[in-house]
Amino acid sequence: MSKLIAALMSAAAIGAVATSASVAQQAPKSTAVTPVSAKQARARADAIVAKLTLDEKIMLVHGLFPPMAGGKTQEELIPSAGHIDGVPRVGIPLVRESDASLGVANQVEQRKGDVATALPSSLATAASFDPEIARAGGAMIGAEARAKRFNVLLAGGVNLTRDPWGGRNFEYLGEDPLLAGELAGAHIAGVQSNRIVSTIKHFALNAQETGRMVLDAQIDEAALRESDLLAFQIAIEKGKPGSVMAAYNKVNGHWASENAFLLNTVLKRDWNYPGWVMSDWGGVHTTVKAANAGLDQQSGQELDKAMFFDAPLKAAVEKGEVPMARLNDMVARYLTGLILTGAFDTPMPSAAQPIDYAANADVAQRAAEAGIVLLKNDGGILPLAASAKKILVVGGGADVGVLSGGGSSQVRSVGGAPIEIPLAYGGSASFARITYHASSPVAALRKAAPGAQVDFTDGRNLNATLEAAAKADIVIVFATQWTTEADDVPNLRLPDHQDALIGAVSRAQPKTVVVLTTGGPVTMPWITQVPAVVQAWYPGQRGGEAIANILTGKVNPSGRLPITFPVREAQAPRPTPVGLDLLTGLERDAASNPAAGGDFSLKTFPVKYQEGSDVGYRWYERQGSKPLFAFGHGLSYTSFAYAQPQVTGGKKLTVSFTVTNTGQRAGADVPQLYVTRDGSGKPMRLAGFQRVTLNPGESRRVTLTAEPRILADYDTSLPGWRIAGGSYRVAIARDATDRSMTLATTLDAATMKP
Repeated sequence: MSKLIAALMSAAAIGAVATSASVAQQAPKSTAVTPVSAKQARARADAIVAKLTLDEKIMLVHGLFPPMAGGKTQEELIPSAGHIDGVPRVGIPLVRESDASLGVANQVEQRKGDVATALPSSLATAASFDPEIARAGGAMIGAEARAKRFNVLLAGGVNLTRDPWGGRNFEYLGEDPLLAGELAGAHIAGVQSNRIVSTIKHFALNAQETGRMVLDAQIDEAALRESDLLAFQIAIEKGKPGSVMAAYNKVNGHWASENAFLLNTVLKRDWNYPGWVMSDWGGVHTTVKAANAGLDQQSGQELDKAMFFDAPLKAAVEKGEVPMARLNDMVARYLTGLILTGAFDTPMPSAAQPIDYAANADVAQRAAEAGIVLLKNDGGILPLAASAKKILVVGGGADVGVLSGGGSSQVRSVGGAPIEIPLAYGGSASFARITYHASSPVAALRKAAPGAQVDFTDGRNLNATLEAAAKADIVIVFATQWTTEADDVPNLRLPDHQDALIGAVSRAQPKTVVVLTTGGPVTMPWITQVPAVVQAWYPGQRGGEAIANILTGKVNPSGRLPITFPVREAQAPRPTPVGLDLLTGLERDAASNPAAGGDFSLKTFPVKYQEGSDVGYRWYERQGSKPLFAFGHGLSYTSFAYAQPQVTGGKKLTVSFTVTNTGQRAGADVPQLYVTRDGSGKPMRLAGFQRVTLNPGESRRVTLTAEPRILADYDTSLPGWRIAGGSYRVAIARDATDRSMTLATTLDAATMKP
């Protein structure tokens, strides 16, 4: 048993958070919080800091890891991610932190019996192309967190998908900085509407899990500003998170948690960010360098090699190695983040509050339905016709539930885990299990199609499976790929011979539909053999119902890919995780997971991002490479037409056009705006998008205004953003490769601050 699991299990005896399914817990109504500016919040924070002793200041800049922190506080330790005592004499509240990317996490049931609502994966939310879906999910998670007595959530993941095999891709929002930034900002705002803090993470360039604690991510400044940092910048502007979490990895030679360029220059100077920077758990390496470089708080200190921001920081301040003014700033930023979000002035309940889990499950189901992508539908085989009286469902555990992703985002969902498999090895073995949510697609299909006979086979008996497939009217194969924090997948093939199973089934029954519940893209050697493919991601607590509603047509699919699907692995900038061939298995575990005994003496290895700012679909266009399915792609059971396009230029770029539902069903479309400067040789970039829901025959005029930083290049000599004057080419498109409606306009030259 690993050190972390042993600690978590023993910590469960400290106490569990009780919950009950009754009235939904909303943001508290009894305590009014008057919005204040960042300047006002900082002034208030500075006044509080002036009243603190040195020991009190030090106490506020390092947090406990509850499973390993027994005896270090007189307050109740709820088994969770983090705990920071308050200072009651000056009104500073106690802070309890929880992982919460997809719901209030309880990874290995450290809080016995405590369940929460599980959203679908963040990639599914990104596939909705709908900030309102993202905000609703955040608001739901934040309400449940407050009911469970947490007031800081480790949410807001916005690292761009640079490699399709990334183990944590499912927790993030895809490969485009505008889409990721807009939806992350909306999610963060939703969380914080409950007067609690959401982080934004992981700052920055945490694009792979292999060796994530020792790798050195290398990229030039302009490219970084135009890609990953732009996603963070937009999300911070939109969501105003109370805290930023630093990444584990190095960026251009310096650990992210002590990277003065990222923390002091970009975040605090250029973006004027007022909140605090916390470390990731086990991600601190020094005291003096980290503090002076901009790290404000050491998180989960027991997972680091030393409690750097406790006694060592006090000694460094007393020696003058860390100025007292810097320590005051660290504390003031912490308080400012709490004040701005309302967490400072909104007391936490003294006991767990009731939660309406049924209502919250509806939020999760709507998100799943909006994010499921219909990739292929030859001959209109979907939605399932009433004539399909005998349906065979194969594989994927679809008889009992739907797969979820692993790691710190794991939610113990309502209904329990019908499948849960401990791990014997790997970077995530100490804190992850292969876990399913109890939402059976088979049961949901039987309910959605009561006139059909729906049978299930797990596919292990191939002869029996093929015989049943041949006798069915239609076969639905559920294919799975489990991915997790702390480990990357070594390739993009479906594991456990599922590709061969799909091929064999499709030969036995030409009417075969494949439903993918995966962490991201997979290769599809069988794609020409099956008429329909549905990308369901990890669909969350109501995933079975959502999938059944899409397959039967009760809900019209409207998701669009937030990530490019390659034909083959070699099309990606890096066809396999960098470092797999450099580290042994034990070294990979240590270099990917602090709780597994992360060894920072392991040799750091470089990951060179030669694609620069041309992430995802831009890389494919730059290389002249055709993907299997493009970014932005997604089909519908109805059809849409665009007409009467107009474009204006000058000081800003705006396009207007009419969208008409030309089919027979109500549905949602996602028109996308792509732009590039003529003669630049640069790929087109997503500059705007809008989700539009229309009834049959209905038309609507849509206007999209291009995000100016997408039109610009980052100029380090300014420094800042520079829009070159001249002619620009514009595409009103259904995906990143669609050039069926192109326009041209002229823009004025302009510059913007960083």
